[in-house]
Amino acid sequence: MNGPTGAAGTVGTSMDGYEQRTLLITLTGRDRPGVTSRLFATLAEFPLTVADVEQVVIRGRLVLGVLVTYSEGADIGRVWNAAERVANDLDMEVELSTGRDKKRKKRGGRLHVTVLGAPLKPAAMAGIAGRIAAGGANIDRIERLARYPVTCIEMDVSGADPDALRAGLAIEAAEQQVDVAVQQGGLHRRAKRLIVMDVDSTLIQGEVIELLAEHAGCLAEVAKVTEAAMRGELDFEGSLRERVALLAGLDASAIDDVRSHLELAAGARTMVRTLKRLDYKFAIVSGGFTQVTDALVEDLGIDYSAANTLEIKNGRLTGGIVGPVIDRAGKATALERFAREARVPLSQTVAIGDGANDLDMLQAAGLGVAYNAKPVVRQAADTAVNVPYLDTILFLLGISREEIEAADAADAS
Repeated sequence: MNGPTGAAGTVGTSMDGYEQRTLLITLTGRDRPGVTSRLFATLAEFPLTVADVEQVVIRGRLVLGVLVTYSEGADIGRVWNAAERVANDLDMEVELSTGRDKKRKKRGGRLHVTVLGAPLKPAAMAGIAGRIAAGGANIDRIERLARYPVTCIEMDVSGADPDALRAGLAIEAAEQQVDVAVQQGGLHRRAKRLIVMDVDSTLIQGEVIELLAEHAGCLAEVAKVTEAAMRGELDFEGSLRERVALLAGLDASAIDDVRSHLELAAGARTMVRTLKRLDYKFAIVSGGFTQVTDALVEDLGIDYSAANTLEIKNGRLTGGIVGPVIDRAGKATALERFAREARVPLSQTVAIGDGANDLDMLQAAGLGVAYNAKPVVRQAADTAVNVPYLDTILFLLGISREEIEAADAADAS
């Protein structure tokens, strides 16, 4: 048990604001029901004002911090003794310290910093915290959102320049091999209500056109062009028409086979299910084909979709595409159209993609997320996720693993 680090004082004023005396009481020990109520019931006997409260439980061990203010004439020694009696009765450790609560101008706006690691090492947290401190910012709160399949830690940071912090943490994230997202805090973050995402290698595993090319016997040639297009080295529309032309003559039944063997990305169902519970609208926009995406719309209950359509005549692919191609610009246009139909401002949209043809869409959205993306996409997006679990994007929206599992359990009961 720790003794006082200050003494009671008087209320006074200073040149830069009003000043009060404070007492910080920190209880630490085994968690059990009634600790918080017992402490506050004891404090209720004194003329105190609650200024701040924080509580966290880590592996069954409770840390409860209560900051109170008091005025001149308060018998703070009696408060001190009462808090120590509570700690003794509960077999807990208590630390008490006094100080001055000087009201100052608020620091810069609050930011949310989300850290994803699999695994998350102490060195990564040290590097990230060091970058925040080096920028003159302060970590106001730290909370764990998930411990599996990745560890996710969220921090509230104040006093930072968003662009400078994002740039510094991007460097640190690459060095530490973790993902770090920096977003504006407050209501802005909670207001994102339309999710628009790419399909191939994002919502689903693999590229549909390559699966069709395997049936047509031209996989190697198609895969080479696809890879270059996703890196941004080729014009998307031209490269798509070139690849589709190689499929000319393929029996349309190959589409049925590809569709029946599609595999969703790990966590895809959880992500869509959770966001639909929260009344988000969900959309897909693909450089792939409606013959496949329509089935995904029906299976997952997706609200909006846009994709290209393969031309089929006499039961075989002609090697052509019906109508205009949905390319890089077309994806951004689709996002804007979905937002209008959903009556959601662009600032309240999230776009998710992995290839160069997703860049315009990612930049048009309120939050652009590069998901296991090519380097050119990671550099341009607001944030990047490089773990193979699509539902980790929920953590960027402040949704915890415990909340997801509790909702699943409630629906199952």
